[in-house]
Amino acid sequence: MKKQMLIVALAAACAMSTHAVTAQPEKVASTQMKPVAAQTQAALWASRVLGRYHYKALPLDDAMSEKIFDNYFETLDSEKLYFTQADVDRFAPMRTRFDDAINNEDLAQPFAIYNLYQQRFADRMNYARGLLKTKLDFTVDETLQLDREKAPWAKSEDEVRDLWRKRVKNDWLRLKLAGKEEKAIRETLDKRYENYISRMKKLNNEDVFQMFMNAYATAIEPHTNYLGPRSADNFDIAMRLSLEGIGAVLQSREDYTVIREVVPGSPADKSGKLKVGDRIVGVAQGNGPFTDVLGWRIDDVVQLVRGEKGSTVRLDVIPGDAGVDAKHVTVSMVRKKISMEEQAAKKSIIQVKENGVARRIGIISLPTFYQDFEARRKGDKDFKSATRDVARILGELKKEKVDNVLIDLRNNGGGSLTEAVELTGLFIDKGPVVQQRTAEGRVEVESDTAAGLAWDGPMGVLINRGSASASEIFAAAIQDYGRGLVIGEPSFGKGTVQTLIDLDRFSQSEKVRYGELKMTIAQFFRINGGTTQLRGVTPDIKLPVTSDIENFGESSFDNALPWVSIKPATYIPAGDLKELVAPLQKRHEARIAKDKEFHDLREDIAEVMKLRKENAISLNETVRRKERDSQDARAKLREARLAAGKGGSVDEPAAAPGGKEARSKVPEPTRPGKAVIAARNTPMRDDGLQGDERALSAEIAAEKAAKDAKDVLLQEAAHILADEAGMLKTDTRMATRTMPYMATGKADPSAASLAK
Repeated sequence: MKKQMLIVALAAACAMSTHAVTAQPEKVASTQMKPVAAQTQAALWASRVLGRYHYKALPLDDAMSEKIFDNYFETLDSEKLYFTQADVDRFAPMRTRFDDAINNEDLAQPFAIYNLYQQRFADRMNYARGLLKTKLDFTVDETLQLDREKAPWAKSEDEVRDLWRKRVKNDWLRLKLAGKEEKAIRETLDKRYENYISRMKKLNNEDVFQMFMNAYATAIEPHTNYLGPRSADNFDIAMRLSLEGIGAVLQSREDYTVIREVVPGSPADKSGKLKVGDRIVGVAQGNGPFTDVLGWRIDDVVQLVRGEKGSTVRLDVIPGDAGVDAKHVTVSMVRKKISMEEQAAKKSIIQVKENGVARRIGIISLPTFYQDFEARRKGDKDFKSATRDVARILGELKKEKVDNVLIDLRNNGGGSLTEAVELTGLFIDKGPVVQQRTAEGRVEVESDTAAGLAWDGPMGVLINRGSASASEIFAAAIQDYGRGLVIGEPSFGKGTVQTLIDLDRFSQSEKVRYGELKMTIAQFFRINGGTTQLRGVTPDIKLPVTSDIENFGESSFDNALPWVSIKPATYIPAGDLKELVAPLQKRHEARIAKDKEFHDLREDIAEVMKLRKENAISLNETVRRKERDSQDARAKLREARLAAGKGGSVDEPAAAPGGKEARSKVPEPTRPGKAVIAARNTPMRDDGLQGDERALSAEIAAEKAAKDAKDVLLQEAAHILADEAGMLKTDTRMATRTMPYMATGKADPSAASLAK
């Protein structure tokens, strides 16, 4: 879901006293919410800043008012489950007046819309609870539409009630298929719906104002947000202490708190039990009782997960690769400070054997573009950075005589721009890396200025839809210079720069707080003049697309900044790999045509696309059981084959330092043994990290298969680079044309690069 009730998902990797949770106000909101003077003033100042300093500055006029109106209703009720068309029509006169409301400091109408929403929410929940006392018929052939974001508003009360009848029926059927008895199902669902009402009552006028202002901010551009005073404080804590806690980034999806990212080396990562896509339904402090968090607002869940370093937190989790009513897993973790060492770049070597010839491919996995800014500012010559670590690893790989190097940037969401520039400098001999254009049209070029290379041999970059920002800058520069092959799927497409604007500076009193704006102020451009915005980086060699591109990535936003181009920077290409692409692509396709695991992967992806297109789930118990049993049998067959070592022709990775196998960076749904099949009873949107409906009898086998499974995409990328290395060694003329560095031996033994 692109628009959540609470827009900003905060990192749960922050340390904070657990007493802070109880310190938050728990008062039940009054029946009618009203804005306060500070909020109307904050809205006015925010509009002035956005209208003047935003990269895509748009006037606050009637046209913008219409966008805010639609955004606000979608923010409150994106699935069209609470309001009816009559409710929306009731406020139609305000469609072109929200600009006047902000300018005149009169926000009564936005709050009136919320008050109606609150009433409708209670109505729907009470109706749902009433249905639990009735007899539901699971022999009828009817379906529930899963994703209603693009559906029209219900035309009548009867229509919206029928939607809720189907939702309650589906909730009941989920629990029934999971083995619960009727009494337990009724109690579970009644408590769940009651909890929804309870959470709604705890929203206050700051929450309402933030939702309205975010409807305004995101109407301009998707990466622009308003943070109310409480959210601003949480954001500051997240940024300041982002490396303390359990090391997981959370987001809201439907009623669930979902793990969006797991920080390498963190307690969440080291537990071995938490993965991207897992759903947190309960949180406990130490050995205390679990607090049910289903339906909670994201920042309240974050408050519970946070805690002092050394304290213990337990999570009640539904695995992301199982049905939503599958067996829960309890994960206990000790909160800690996550050292940069544990997040650092890591290496492994994959040995590829083909036609009796062995090639060694060095893999450098880089989870983020990190840098110890404080140490560097203080002049510490040994400050920690991604570039320095990669340079060191490249030196080690040279000694180990690898034939090619692959930089694995899958799911690397970015980080330091400086690191992206300097990391590029390890593979080129001076030159521009990225361009930035400000709102005023001023273009600045960020360049690598240190002479020499740390690695002059062939190299490649592996990306996926989760590769964003700094990852895209690096991959684009390597591609534009003709320095290495980019392999994988199109990247995220985020080519914009944001900054935080403190609105409190406009306040006339220290006690009156206005909050903050996270605002887009510039755009990145490639050195060839194009941009990574919207389109991302297109790989030279394309691997199967495993993400839901329609709902994950910059292109999934209706109002994302467009792809544009500017004048190219002045640079000298390091090579031209175009001659290599066609033959490498041909070999790649021939190889995967024989690979059973790739066949499985494509089969899973096709199933996902089919289910997303259907966008419906049966409410017939016999049909659902048959679907689940079929998926279960399919998963068991695949897991048995993997356990028997008959998965395919790809070689296993060589041991990584420390004796551990190379760690997969691919989200679980793209890995063999953890089927990509989208659950028919889970939301089909956001980032494509939906699970399947395998029965729990396969749980042990599934865990073993996942542990033993090979990273198919990484292995194939290694094969592609092995092919490239072989072609360059057997055809010296091609090597001279495509990789002049190899021919001239123009490499500095990493000294210059290490000094950057």
